[in-house]
Amino acid sequence: MIKNAEKGASGKDMIEKGTKNSTKGSDGKGMSTKDANGKIAEAKEHAGPHGGKHSGKHNEKHSGKDSAENPGRIDFVGKVNFFGGISLVMVIVSLVYLAIHGISYGIDFRGGTEIQVKFATPVTIDELRGPIEALKLGEIGVQAFGDQNEYLIRFQGNKGATDKETNDLLNQSISRIKEIITTTFASHTPDIRRVDTVGPQVGAELKRNGFLAVFYCLLVILIYVGLRFDYKYSPGAVVCLFHDAVITLAIFVFVGKEVNIPILAAILTLIGFSLNDTIVVFDRIRETEHANRGKGIRFIINKAINDMLTRTLITSGTVFVSALCLYLFAGGTVGDIAFAICVGSVFGTYSSIYVAAPLILFVEKLRSVQATA
Repeated sequence: MIKNAEKGASGKDMIEKGTKNSTKGSDGKGMSTKDANGKIAEAKEHAGPHGGKHSGKHNEKHSGKDSAENPGRIDFVGKVNFFGGISLVMVIVSLVYLAIHGISYGIDFRGGTEIQVKFATPVTIDELRGPIEALKLGEIGVQAFGDQNEYLIRFQGNKGATDKETNDLLNQSISRIKEIITTTFASHTPDIRRVDTVGPQVGAELKRNGFLAVFYCLLVILIYVGLRFDYKYSPGAVVCLFHDAVITLAIFVFVGKEVNIPILAAILTLIGFSLNDTIVVFDRIRETEHANRGKGIRFIINKAINDMLTRTLITSGTVFVSALCLYLFAGGTVGDIAFAICVGSVFGTYSSIYVAAPLILFVEKLRSVQATA
């Protein structure tokens, strides 16, 4: 009996120990679960409320920041001194060439009479010039024009005591030249296509008014850009247009072409085209300046020009190709106008990038010097 009691007591003790061990095991398991839950919570806190999306947004913000910090692939401002020196040399050479050789004015500005004639068979300039000079009508000019066997005959004519007498002498001179052409070169089947006459006073007035138109155009552009943007932009725009017009005019004279009213209209068109390109670049600079207030002016100009480079090249390239087709296939006055636009579109694009925009830096430096003085 006593042994059975002892066994029962020992069994009870064993049950209690088992219960305690079970409780400890249960408590240990609970601790393990808490640790796991804690690690999961920490992982969630690290990932953020949106999980993996938070990491993606962080990368996007970082990428956008890098894009804002990048001014573009080409450092245009860093090459300002080099290309500015080239532009200055080109303008000086152009002005010197025009001063030495002068501008070859057409009949619109010089005055006189111009006869355009075409022959069915070849006739040389010397063969045509000889009989006309024998008429002794003053200075005679014979120039090949357009297609083969087509010529321009220019002469001033003799002056009379009065305007009426001068007009009568001029009409007689035109009739005598027509007679010489139709009789002497009858075997070549001449075709007199046009006869234009401009008096010397009218030509001088047209020349003066034409160049005044260019001057007033530049003056109005100076005021417009100053009011539209800021006066720090105005010098760049006007210098850019003067740069384009002078170089284009010098090249036009260098290749032996005459300057007349249609060519002056082409130069005014060129000024408008170059101004449009410059205004687009200036507008982009202003937008970039507002979006990057903490950045320097060099960064802003570089970024603006790089952003607009593709658009500028496509627009200018389209104009150049269109004008080149007119120059190659039209000929005559239209060909001369197209030639001026071809040359002007190239220098207009160049000046918008390397002349107009970098001059803003120069104006900014002057402002800073005046502010510190």
